[in-house]
Amino acid sequence: MLNILDYPFDSELILRKKVKIKKELLSDSSRVFIEKRIAILGGSTTDEIKNILEIFLLNFGIKPVFYESEYNKYFEDGLFDNPQLVQFEPEIIYIHTSSRNISKWPQVIDSDKQVEDKLEAEYNRMKMLWDHLIDKYGCIIIQNNNELPFYRNFGNQDACHFQGRINFVNRLNEHFYQYSREHENFYIHDINYESSNYGLKEWSNPFYWDMYKYALCINAIPYTSYGVALIVKSLLGKNKKVLALDLDNTLWGGVIGDDGAENIEIGQETSLGQAYAEFQKYVKEQRDKGILLTVISKNDESVARGGFERPDSVLKYDDFASFRANWDTKDRNLVEEANELNLLTESFVFVDDNPAEREIIRQSLVGVSVPEIGEIESYIKTLDEAGYFETTKLSDDDFKRNDMYIANIKRNKQRECFADYGDYLKSLDMVAEIGHFVDIYYSRIAQLTNKSNQFNLTTKRCSQIEIQKMAENENYITLYGKLSDKFGDNGVVSVVAGHIDDKVLHIELWLMSCRVLKRDMEIAMMDELIATCMDKGIEYIYGYYYPTSKNGMVRDFYLQQGFEKKSEDDSGNTVWEKRVSDDNRKTKYIKIIRK
Repeated sequence: MLNILDYPFDSELILRKKVKIKKELLSDSSRVFIEKRIAILGGSTTDEIKNILEIFLLNFGIKPVFYESEYNKYFEDGLFDNPQLVQFEPEIIYIHTSSRNISKWPQVIDSDKQVEDKLEAEYNRMKMLWDHLIDKYGCIIIQNNNELPFYRNFGNQDACHFQGRINFVNRLNEHFYQYSREHENFYIHDINYESSNYGLKEWSNPFYWDMYKYALCINAIPYTSYGVALIVKSLLGKNKKVLALDLDNTLWGGVIGDDGAENIEIGQETSLGQAYAEFQKYVKEQRDKGILLTVISKNDESVARGGFERPDSVLKYDDFASFRANWDTKDRNLVEEANELNLLTESFVFVDDNPAEREIIRQSLVGVSVPEIGEIESYIKTLDEAGYFETTKLSDDDFKRNDMYIANIKRNKQRECFADYGDYLKSLDMVAEIGHFVDIYYSRIAQLTNKSNQFNLTTKRCSQIEIQKMAENENYITLYGKLSDKFGDNGVVSVVAGHIDDKVLHIELWLMSCRVLKRDMEIAMMDELIATCMDKGIEYIYGYYYPTSKNGMVRDFYLQQGFEKKSEDDSGNTVWEKRVSDDNRKTKYIKIIRK
């Protein structure tokens, strides 16, 4: 991990050292990259944006191959099918336009009707482009919105006058947002916010347009490239999943063991207490969108819990999926939390006001994100702009994730009551719903392919559009699996997909969420796969295992399922074969509802 790329970063330093940074990232043998073809269609100069975007993506484990349109040829390339772009077959298209590309600005003397016509013309031009790209390429599209103009014809009233440039941009942007809400796999890159946050005066300095045809100043390029990289890494399952929090001087002011719960700073009575309450509210909002919260604190647990029993504490004890307040080292506690939640430590963001504790985590647990959070007033800004939990789509499972993990902890505690593991599985009263991919689950299935690393045999990553294409292709067999039990519903937790070649099924996807490991869900999925193959007259199933640093747990999966190994190469990639037969179903502990 290159600290130079960690947020908050030094923009000028990244621009100076971009070649060296890229070389170091590519030479790191420990990295396993997801390769993606990304087309940049620019309404201004984009070469430096592409260069910096590349190193941020490499740092996130994504190796891009780029197509870049010529200067201001975004519309022609996209709408009229430039042969090079068609041959490139983009998986992601990033349209880098800005307010500089608005051609029909309202004039002071325009009537309301004339302004409205210009607005519709600008929007319809972009809509025509987007509609064609979706129809032609069926891939992810990332579109800049428009930054505010750098001057106002009507001063403070420019935002409300129909002829105002700010009013025009705001209404045009709202059209963009509405299109995004109505179209899957279309995402807005918010340069309107980025430019305001950076400082519109510097961001839109006309010098850089007049001299280089850049729509933003050079030093702002790393910030906008980082913004695009956050969207891409979120779509490809590279987000963090857990926010692990210290307590004293992190979630409240003061040391609860010394000051007592009644004297810590939280609530509306003091300015410091208000700052901590605002941070707790922000943390609570992360939980509400599916981020797991945990506590790692050097404290007595009974004392630490007292802080959340105060009526003015926004967070409560039950908001945390794991709570470790003890005197063990924090790196050990974090590893134990990861094991308890069945997650990799690299899924964690560790927040602690103590620089010594932060450094211990950085040195001992590579992959854990450890932000330099500064003073309490900057906690929210630092975490928010770092984009650890960048949101692209929210599913029902996201809203229920904390409850699911807490239910899993209850399951693990119940397991301790049984000497026989089979008896434990029976006690769960498990029911699996297994069926072919359906549109209501496309988003969750795509999310699983991009987030599942441990129980993932081929590590193939799919967009929602690719999942839809599989579901609609009669030469594919697709299965999703939902699992529920007496503790609750785990949602969609397993995915299998493969293509049919004559009487042979070749498996392209086989993965399962870590939430349901060791629950025999994979056996239930295999039973249904074989039943589906028999329905379709398929005689053989070929399975493929591609090893990574994270999926060693499924190296022998096909062997355990009765497959015969057919080949293995020097990299450990294996091919397995199973003859389809009406052998006895192996599912013992799960009742299957076949959809």
